[in-house]
Amino acid sequence: MFNQLKSSFIEIAHESGLMETEVNITARQLTPREAIGETERKDFPLLQGKESLMQAEFKGAIGQAFTDIPMNFKGKIKDIVEIKLSNNGERALFISALNAVMRHLEKADKTIHCKNKEPEMCAKEIAKSVINKYGIKSNIGIIGFQPAIIDNFSKIVSPGKVKVTDLDKDNIGKKKYGISIWDGKTMEEEIFKTSDVLLATGSTIVNNCLERLTIYAEKYNKPIYFYGTTIAGPAIILNLKRLCFNAS
Repeated sequence: MFNQLKSSFIEIAHESGLMETEVNITARQLTPREAIGETERKDFPLLQGKESLMQAEFKGAIGQAFTDIPMNFKGKIKDIVEIKLSNNGERALFISALNAVMRHLEKADKTIHCKNKEPEMCAKEIAKSVINKYGIKSNIGIIGFQPAIIDNFSKIVSPGKVKVTDLDKDNIGKKKYGISIWDGKTMEEEIFKTSDVLLATGSTIVNNCLERLTIYAEKYNKPIYFYGTTIAGPAIILNLKRLCFNAS
């Protein structure tokens, strides 16, 4: 999957004459206001200090990617496409740069995380759109702990019809919004077996889980939607379904 993304990035850069152009990527632990603004809900992972938002700037365009290994980089596009992608930090560098370049070329949109009341508004819209399409009796699978999305689904359908997996040990085994959080490492396939439709955080591409998710979706013939800004560019290249209503 990353081979396809690399090939596409190189092709896009060559066609646009951008391989020798510099891209500036900075990553640091953003303050709550910088990252997501002022939200009523305080259990977003970004506000718990468990994730960083990596931001790439390219000719005035911004691309972002979530990671637990923030890194800094300054160089040319040709240097970015040579990164080994051996860990979450390197993959986030690559993805944030890809998102910025595709935003600059108007090949991708909604690459900047929403703030303040917008995450809550987006979660409501995601839950509403999925239920309208698949029905209130559907079993919903959510991959990655996103509290607003989980809460909004639990209010529309019974908590027993919502399954959630996560990789954070502080969440696994706990009950959140009436829903038990499964271990994402051991229950990854099970959530596909027991769900009618699935949603997954776009940061699964940085965690190197996305390819497995698409394999399970095909194996069990289950629709899967990815949400968030991290997946903005890759969703276009890989032809993935994406839900992201309030990003800019």
